[in-house]
Amino acid sequence: MQDVAVLIPALNERLRIREVVTDALAVCPHVIVVDDGSDDGTSACIADLPITLIRHRQRRGKGAALRSGFAQAARMGVQGVLTMDGDGQHKAGDLPRLLQAANAYPGWVVNGARLRKRASQPTIRRIGNDFGDWGIAWACGFRMVDTQSGQRFYPRSVFTLPDVAGEGFVFEAQILISAARRANARLVSVPVETRYLHLEGGQFRKSHFRLVRDLASITVHVAAQILSYGHVLGQYRSTRRHRPVIYDPDGEFATVPATS
Repeated sequence: MQDVAVLIPALNERLRIREVVTDALAVCPHVIVVDDGSDDGTSACIADLPITLIRHRQRRGKGAALRSGFAQAARMGVQGVLTMDGDGQHKAGDLPRLLQAANAYPGWVVNGARLRKRASQPTIRRIGNDFGDWGIAWACGFRMVDTQSGQRFYPRSVFTLPDVAGEGFVFEAQILISAARRANARLVSVPVETRYLHLEGGQFRKSHFRLVRDLASITVHVAAQILSYGHVLGQYRSTRRHRPVIYDPDGEFATVPATS
């Protein structure tokens, strides 16, 4: 954990941000919060904590928040970045397991895949996630699960990639594609719980992700990427031959070995 930073993009997260940040500090000494133009006092809630706080004067979107955080992490000289959302739906206690997977699969991106209690996820959102997985996998060249998860580990070879396109939530799709195409980095998933308001008995703010609008933007962007690489059908057939890689030493989910 001394070699990584936790990056938390935040937009109007006053409700849970202090809890999220203190939990992150409990597992990692380097925490970066990027306040993306919040107007609810998000930054004031954590101003006294030993973190690096970056503030955007106006809202610029999640992609811009991640870019700002990645640039700061690069200046700090860390070897990896763990990301989690500021609304409390990710558990900081899962971050060491993501780092364990990163050590087992050097140079790969790791995501916290919401596989546990997945039946509790709203059906329409689950369908949207599955559709996103299908399209982004096609663009990357290998299958994967939960490509919309904001809980990830990025090795330095990926978070320092220059000129990764895409704004808002599109950026999180494009960085997976750029990682695969430009850094030869695949994705390994660590099973985590699906956490929603009705499960936790607490409060989460309404998601910033708008299923129809944002999924449409991601779809158009990813489709353009697929077409730009050519050999569309051959690429699809090749993609389907590469099974998702899941790192789960406990054995609840199948552990698939790395493939060349």
